[in-house]
Amino acid sequence: MTNHHLKHSILSSSVFLMPSPSSSSSAYSLYMVSKLMVSIIVSLFLLSLFVFQVSSCDQIDKLSLLAFSGNISTSPPYPSLDWSDSLDCCSWEGITCDGDLRVTHLLLPSRGLTGFISPSLTNLSSLSHLNLSHNRLSGTLQHHFFSLLNHLLVLDLSYNRLSGELPPFVGDISSDGVIQELDLSSNLFNGALPNSLLEHLAAAAAGGSFVSLNVSNNSLTGHIPTSLFCINDHNNSSSLRFLDYSSNEFDGAIQPGLGACSKLEKFRAGFNFLSGPIPSDLFHAVSLTEISLPLNRLTGTIGDGIVGLSNLTVLELYSNHFTGSIPHDIGELSKLERLLLHVNNLTGTMPQSLMNCVNLVVLNLRVNVLEGNLSAFNFSGFLRLTTLDLGNNHFTGVLPPTLYACKSLSAVRLASNKLEGEISPKILELESLSFLSISTNKLRNVTGALRILRGLKNLSTLMLSKNFFNEMIPQDVNIIEPDGFQKLQVLGFGGCNFTGQIPGWLAKLKKLEVLDLSFNQISGPIPPWLGKLSQLFYMDLSVNLLTGVFPVELTELPALASQQANDKVERTYFELPVFANANNVSLLQYNQLSGLPPAIYLGSNHLNGSIPIEIGKLKVLHQLDLKKNNFSGSIPVQFSNLTNLEKLDLSGNQLSGEIPDSLRRLHFLSFFSVAFNNLQGQIPTGGQFDTFSNSSFEGNVQLCGLVIQRSCPSQQNTNTTAASRSSNKKVLLVLIIGVSFGFASLIGVLTLWILSKRRVNPGGVSDKIEMESISAYSNNGVHPEVDKEASLVVLFPNKNNETKDLTIFEILKSTENFSQENIIGCGGFGLVYKATLPNGTTLAIKKLSGDLGLMEREFKAEVEALSTAQHENLVALQGYCVHDGFRLLMYNYMENGSLDYWLHEKPDGASQLDWPTRLKIAQGTLGYIPPEYGQAWVATLRGDVYSFGVVMLELITGRRPVDVCKPKMSRELVGWVQQMRIEGKQDQVFDPLLRGKGFEVQMLKVLDVACMCVSHNPFKRPSIREVVEWLKNVGSDNQPTQK
Repeated sequence: MTNHHLKHSILSSSVFLMPSPSSSSSAYSLYMVSKLMVSIIVSLFLLSLFVFQVSSCDQIDKLSLLAFSGNISTSPPYPSLDWSDSLDCCSWEGITCDGDLRVTHLLLPSRGLTGFISPSLTNLSSLSHLNLSHNRLSGTLQHHFFSLLNHLLVLDLSYNRLSGELPPFVGDISSDGVIQELDLSSNLFNGALPNSLLEHLAAAAAGGSFVSLNVSNNSLTGHIPTSLFCINDHNNSSSLRFLDYSSNEFDGAIQPGLGACSKLEKFRAGFNFLSGPIPSDLFHAVSLTEISLPLNRLTGTIGDGIVGLSNLTVLELYSNHFTGSIPHDIGELSKLERLLLHVNNLTGTMPQSLMNCVNLVVLNLRVNVLEGNLSAFNFSGFLRLTTLDLGNNHFTGVLPPTLYACKSLSAVRLASNKLEGEISPKILELESLSFLSISTNKLRNVTGALRILRGLKNLSTLMLSKNFFNEMIPQDVNIIEPDGFQKLQVLGFGGCNFTGQIPGWLAKLKKLEVLDLSFNQISGPIPPWLGKLSQLFYMDLSVNLLTGVFPVELTELPALASQQANDKVERTYFELPVFANANNVSLLQYNQLSGLPPAIYLGSNHLNGSIPIEIGKLKVLHQLDLKKNNFSGSIPVQFSNLTNLEKLDLSGNQLSGEIPDSLRRLHFLSFFSVAFNNLQGQIPTGGQFDTFSNSSFEGNVQLCGLVIQRSCPSQQNTNTTAASRSSNKKVLLVLIIGVSFGFASLIGVLTLWILSKRRVNPGGVSDKIEMESISAYSNNGVHPEVDKEASLVVLFPNKNNETKDLTIFEILKSTENFSQENIIGCGGFGLVYKATLPNGTTLAIKKLSGDLGLMEREFKAEVEALSTAQHENLVALQGYCVHDGFRLLMYNYMENGSLDYWLHEKPDGASQLDWPTRLKIAQGTLGYIPPEYGQAWVATLRGDVYSFGVVMLELITGRRPVDVCKPKMSRELVGWVQQMRIEGKQDQVFDPLLRGKGFEVQMLKVLDVACMCVSHNPFKRPSIREVVEWLKNVGSDNQPTQK
């Protein structure tokens, strides 16, 4: 019986129940209700028959999906997949079926999935779209996985943790593929791209389907395949439009062939090890809108053929080795928006045709060998230009008048050229300008410049160093009125040979954080009001003619004396990098204000008097330079309160007395000098003092100590009047001697016990004893009488460890006695140095220092834990060494830098670590020590959870964790974040580079998880399994609950 006939039968049977019109109204009403109920029941029955008939998905597909779901999981804050065996699989989340009830779409991006990809997915023979991106899937792809490409149109596995080598393609390579998009980016894949896979993709491109390949941000090696995807057949053309090989380990030359990809729009292969020239046929790919090849080893010229790419909007070739001139007709690239050619060896002039690139937003030609009269170039057409960097070239002329027509400019650097003349009032037309650097030119009239520049209301960074030679620095306190420079944070006036005194108008710069007046002829006293600048944390007044005393008011500088005040200092990112004074800091560029050290430089002046004891208030200070002045009196013992101090230079003064022994407590002091004073007594030993050479103490004839190879007078009392002392004192002396002898005996017994427990080099000769108490002396850091073989370095057996034997002598030599120039980073408990060994091997050596309680245990914990740690994101520990006062950890040296380097030091590094990337690399490291380790020093899983939390906070905030390069309280990232959350300011802890990118909800969830991990009470921390599962599922509405 059909559904129609069944319905007709049921309705017909109800006719006999129908009352006559003459029946009562109640009976009639009852009839109508009954009829309505029957109709509803019939409708539901028919609907159930229909659903039953059409909603049963293919059983093979269903079983394959169930097998897939059995290998993955989710956990709070993500809900689990509601895939039940009792339900139709076509109705499952993320599943779409076709008319034949076959599964065609499996789409579960950003779903918090963990686990591995089941081989069962290859049974989904009708699957056309597979998207599992932005999850936490791991493991390798099974051998037949790419058989899916026989029918898949889109495959997206990006932003996961998939690893290993890519499997080959399995199927008929001769047939045209149907794949359109393949995205494997941001995973952990390594090895070469399989030829069979490339050939299948090439066939798909030739067939007109394949348009996009993205394998960026992995560890793939070999040559980048190009010609395979491009066809020189006039009857066919490659359909490829997007090709991204960037951030891998590809090497070799870019092979010809891409020119035949007539539809290719974006070609990216930056951040690899590519060499050789750009193949000229690339410029035949006329559809290209983007060429991005930065940070490689490319050579040759930028061919003139590039001007034929009329659709080009982005050209990034910076940080290579290109030579020759900028193409003469580059102006034909009228759609160009970003032209980044900086850090090459380009010569010649800026082509006049460049002015036709009227759509430029960013133009960066910094650090080349370009020349010519810059004022002759017409900038007026660049109405969209926001960033212009022409620094470090050989341009001449005056500041280009046409530049002031570029109304959108916010950042301009013209530094280190040969420009002259004066600053024009027309610069005020650049109302959006916030960054201006014209240092190292030949500008004149500083008074006029300040009267003009005060009108730039948004200016935050002003670098005018090495200009206005021999002029007087303006003294008029009203020169910046009204309300000039109220947003100024950085002011550079160094190297101008200015005369006059420190101007009073500086007191009105309430936002000033960095002040450089070094290398001038400024005279007079240091004004006390400098101590009132609440934001100032970096002040360089060195190499001037300043007189008078060290103003005690400077010890009240809020940002240097109070961590709370320092935390309130605005830490912005520079629109363009700032290069600090090489005489005081380094040649490194700084991308954010927080990269500069809290410092006071007053060296090479004529200051006198004593160093005020209030100097001990500057607890945030990292560097203090008072060398080559006329300071007298003793070295204040209060220096020992500056526990963040890294550099202290008191050389070339008239200081007297002894070196305070308490300075040994300055565990992060990497540079110290009291040379050429009138000091006397014994030089302290232990701690960092065992790392300083004799040059730190030379020129003090009354100093003594092993470091300068001058023995100290005996401390024994040989005065003949001792015999006439009272009998009580004699008894006391005898008691002291007796106790001392007993204590010495005890020490001797303990020493024998320690030697009996000595360790042996696991990979070396068994009779080489680890020396526990060899201090560093002499220029090489080793006492002349100590044989280098006696200072044993323990190396761990490791197949990647090319160094089989090493001594402390070789370490000290390779680091140049732990020279400040070799510092490459800051760890949680010490500085990290680069060491180049005689065999050419490069190591990163972390030097721990401090008292023999906490630090010794921390060293032991780190060594024992890290010696067996193996992980693709952890640096391998190669060995260690223990000495009196300092302990060393030896790691593999990372050529590409650490997470710390990418977040805080590498140019554009932090901006390349977007939130999805940071989320992917959020892993625990055993070097981030939880608070309870300071009490028990037993490594625990809860402690690892704490470490995990610290890494997450670093990734979220962009701030260093437990950082010796930060003030003590500031380096406690955990406390700062927790306080901000208490104050309801959790949204303010996010790295500025991550804000406004649409990931705020995810970041808040990760912040919640991280704060649970760093709870001071270990028992309130979640388990590592809970943490991992929560992170894998970031993106859902569910939140982790507080324990």
